[in-house]
Amino acid sequence: MSDSGEYKISARKEFVKEIPGEADRNFTTDEETLVALGYKPELKRDFNLWTAFCVSWAILGLLPSFASTLYYSMGYAGTPGMVWGWLIAMLFISCVALNLAEICSSMPTSGGAYYASAVLAPRPFGPLAAWITGWSNWLALVCCAPSVNYALAAMILAAASIENPTYTPENYQVFLLTALLQLLQACISGLPTKWIAQFNSAVSSFNIIGLIVVIIMIPAGTNREAQGYPKFTSSGEVWGNFYEGTSFPNGIAILMSFVGAMWIMAGFDAPLHVSEEVSNASITAPRAIVLTVAVGGIFGWFLQLVVAYTVIDIPSVIFSPLGQPFAAYLFQIMPRKTAMVILALTIFCAFCCGQGCMVTASRLTFAYSRDGCLPGSRFWRRVNKHTQTPVNAVWFNSAIGLCLICLIFTGPLAISAIFSIGAVANYVAFSIPIFIRTFLVRNRFRRGPWHLGRFGIPIGVVSCAYVAVMVPILCLPSLTGSALEAKTMNWTAVVYGGPMLFALVWWVLSAHKWFKGPKVNVEHRME
Repeated sequence: MSDSGEYKISARKEFVKEIPGEADRNFTTDEETLVALGYKPELKRDFNLWTAFCVSWAILGLLPSFASTLYYSMGYAGTPGMVWGWLIAMLFISCVALNLAEICSSMPTSGGAYYASAVLAPRPFGPLAAWITGWSNWLALVCCAPSVNYALAAMILAAASIENPTYTPENYQVFLLTALLQLLQACISGLPTKWIAQFNSAVSSFNIIGLIVVIIMIPAGTNREAQGYPKFTSSGEVWGNFYEGTSFPNGIAILMSFVGAMWIMAGFDAPLHVSEEVSNASITAPRAIVLTVAVGGIFGWFLQLVVAYTVIDIPSVIFSPLGQPFAAYLFQIMPRKTAMVILALTIFCAFCCGQGCMVTASRLTFAYSRDGCLPGSRFWRRVNKHTQTPVNAVWFNSAIGLCLICLIFTGPLAISAIFSIGAVANYVAFSIPIFIRTFLVRNRFRRGPWHLGRFGIPIGVVSCAYVAVMVPILCLPSLTGSALEAKTMNWTAVVYGGPMLFALVWWVLSAHKWFKGPKVNVEHRME
């Protein structure tokens, strides 16, 4: 065993003795690791590799997430943005995931990147690094379920209006349906861990099967030939015929289309947030992260390809009066009944996606509340004695989600802003501990049993460079000059920057006096 491995085991044994009333308890390896990281084991470990993967797969919701972001992946650069954009973006996203998996193996706690930032940062800056990372990660996840459920409600009502052309959904109907979905998912997320694991396993299996079915049904069921088109668009057109959806050059348009892949794949860190409920977490959780990115990347690209090769008229899809590009695409290229079947599959998968988001966000809220960094933390960190899950954290997040979806009544610009947080906020949170590990800690990083070896630092450099380039790119508006108006503005900088500015001001005025970050063991610091 390596020196770092010997150190970590001795640290575990030393800190196990410090738990009041449990010095004589026989701790498992997972529990010893968690105690060494500064936390008392409280959650039951019923997740394995498959069920941990299922949580992240449910959050990815590849099919419904693709449907929700088709406007961006297709609308900026056309089909080249879909095929090239996904392929290139996934190479860099995989680098970020590999770095995060290595950190997860070293520090398998529900706090995730937040905890890692505090541990890895130099001593005076640990609390600040944790504060920024935590706020960014929490903002992304707390907006995840409401945004998915809003898109799901819109999809359901769009299907209703397709079946009944005289029906026009009202804002209050969208709100009530979104709220109902939010409450149903909260009830599921508060169930015992074993039940949640079984539920996620079942629906994730369905999601994978449904995705494969859709990937097969689209090319097999298209009626392009009946409309006078070849069965598939030529490869030269798909890969090289750019649609000018922005005022920027094609290269920038391709980069802007990355938002689809980044938003879809942002949930790959879910195994890290449920790692305190995972058996053999130091190995299983990082493997689940890598498995999520690998499976999601491959199947996501296949989905991009079948849509890119079958779409007929891009402007008609993007600007359809249905208000849902994926639904417009389906009815453009296949018979009505076949399109409705695929839309129904997408709707069910979207519900599972929202429920997965709710689970992950509640575990993150629990981790932050355990360290006292949220208002009312003593309530949100409580674990229900019957379910052994953070039920209070689930309902806290659900209440915030209900407040967020009230933005429906303020107009489409305001409500759509909650989607933009996902891509930017998550990757900023991911990149902070990766940056510290790569450029400050370097070879002093204490590896877990799953690690990247000598490739950890080079991959970290690529990950940080990618995020540094993409954050400003994702804040660019699609139009410039006189064409830029309030209704065409990209509000990402405001939606994300506003709360983060508030968090920084709070830090300067007050939080730096009392927030000390997660409960870090001095011996575990990497200085």
